[in-house]
Amino acid sequence: MRIEQLEYFAAVTQHGSLRRASERLHISQPALSEAVSKLERELGVTLLDRRRSGARISRQGRHLLPNMVEVLEAVDRLRTAAGDQSAGSRLVRVGTVDAATSTLLVPAVRGFQEARSGTTVEVLNMQQGEIHQGLAEGALDLGLVNVLAGDDPPVGLVGTDLVHGRPVVVMPADHPLAEQEAVTIDDLRAERFVAMRAGYVMHRFAHRLFGPEMPGTTYSTDGAEMGKVMVAEGLGLTVLPDYSVLGDPLQRAGIITHRPIAGDRTAVTLVLRQRRLEHVPAPVRSMAAALVTRARAYREAQAG
Repeated sequence: MRIEQLEYFAAVTQHGSLRRASERLHISQPALSEAVSKLERELGVTLLDRRRSGARISRQGRHLLPNMVEVLEAVDRLRTAAGDQSAGSRLVRVGTVDAATSTLLVPAVRGFQEARSGTTVEVLNMQQGEIHQGLAEGALDLGLVNVLAGDDPPVGLVGTDLVHGRPVVVMPADHPLAEQEAVTIDDLRAERFVAMRAGYVMHRFAHRLFGPEMPGTTYSTDGAEMGKVMVAEGLGLTVLPDYSVLGDPLQRAGIITHRPIAGDRTAVTLVLRQRRLEHVPAPVRSMAAALVTRARAYREAQAG
């Protein structure tokens, strides 16, 4: 068994496919596949379920992955002790539903990379279910998701509450409803509406809010960032967690604003999720710590 074989398998799980892993590792896909096959033969287990649609980590692979990561981390520590400055380099993959991007994620990434310049952070915009699956399969290191009160946490993942907020109505700053202290559901229902697509918590919240009577003209999009752009361009209003609007560049520029929903007391929380592992790689721990630190600063700023 060679260290490279473990690194290759870890890369496949991290990047989600043999093709993407081979591109990142700068080796041919057949060579990568053969290296993983040799590792499977040596261990006597199936690590990847190979299908026409692509290769996915198997149940046995998920079970063994933490042990492999532990070995690779031990090798990294050995290289560091020997003075190999490249040992700290790694790709950290973060899946996000596009919540609190400007107020939390981007500042956290900036602070993380100032401390670990040799590590690359890859941010992927995904739906919540995709993030949970990516974490479970090892294709993602960290995930940022919105959670409504009463939502059950996924099995096998641990979560850290970062910021708490409430859903608010997002509108152009010069919209007539901006003159009101709060927006009623009937007023919102009478407007063109920009909805999040199924798979996002705000999609579920909107259907809970409006019941069977959705606004007559409804657009659908992926993620808060595109939703805010559509609002800024006058296509309609939307509903997002307040922490996805406060401090946003469009809000700071006076292009969009927000108002609470009259009579609504729904709580929404931005949660950091990751796999339950005995040994978490140091770069992943550092990125998680940067997010927690930035979230604490945000909460303190709001409280002050």
